[in-house]
Amino acid sequence: MINVSLPALALLQIPRLELSGRRLIPISMPWLMFAIVAATMWVIGERAGLRRTTAGALILTSGLANTSFMGVPMIEAFYGPHYMGIGLLIDQFGTYLVLSTLGLAVACVCSQGTASVGEIARRVATFPPLIPLAVAVALSVGQVAYPPVVTTLLQRLADTLAPLALVSVGLQLRLGALKGYLGELSFGLGVKLLAAPFLLMLLYVWLVGVGGNLTRVTIFEGAMGPQIGGAIVATQYGLDPPLMTLMVGIGTLIAFVSLQAWWYLLQFI
Repeated sequence: MINVSLPALALLQIPRLELSGRRLIPISMPWLMFAIVAATMWVIGERAGLRRTTAGALILTSGLANTSFMGVPMIEAFYGPHYMGIGLLIDQFGTYLVLSTLGLAVACVCSQGTASVGEIARRVATFPPLIPLAVAVALSVGQVAYPPVVTTLLQRLADTLAPLALVSVGLQLRLGALKGYLGELSFGLGVKLLAAPFLLMLLYVWLVGVGGNLTRVTIFEGAMGPQIGGAIVATQYGLDPPLMTLMVGIGTLIAFVSLQAWWYLLQFI
């Protein structure tokens, strides 16, 4: 999935996106959310005596929202197809770019305990989804169009993302592990589904003073369940796989309910 589906999705979608100054609002959301959650989890994890692998799993699953196969359909259902492009913008220039840079750096630090700046930079620079993302941006700037056969191939490969991710996480999900992780799971999902979106709402609406459907959709995307791509990276780096799979599996189910509440609340901003 990391080596094929994500690169194909970036190459397919990014050249289709339109950038403007106002679009920086949704693009900024995943970066802000990840930075806030990572700092919070790191400080609390240190004080609570959490293992670094556990703290890393919480950062990668609480700090990144499922803005792709969950986020885009939810935007269409709640706000209409006109705003689906905002979801793709958040997903490609926000969530997956954060995962490919800051997320991977966190995974390196939390898995090894001590990782040199050079080693982290090397892994980030050679992370498979980041390279095609850079290529896609260059093609978009140059307004280079793919031949139809290439578009079809990329679409087929990108379509494997959700099934592969669901199978990968689902095969590892063990509900029997709930008892041993109830505290960490409750904390992580509370941050992801409640605290993080609320802080985003405070930041964008009351501090920055931006409103309208663009802001509503941006905060709504931040309220999605934990991102599966982050969970896959966490698994690859051995960051507490049982907790990570519980976060994604149970968090996704709860998000279908909590998103209804967020949609209703966001009507008043």
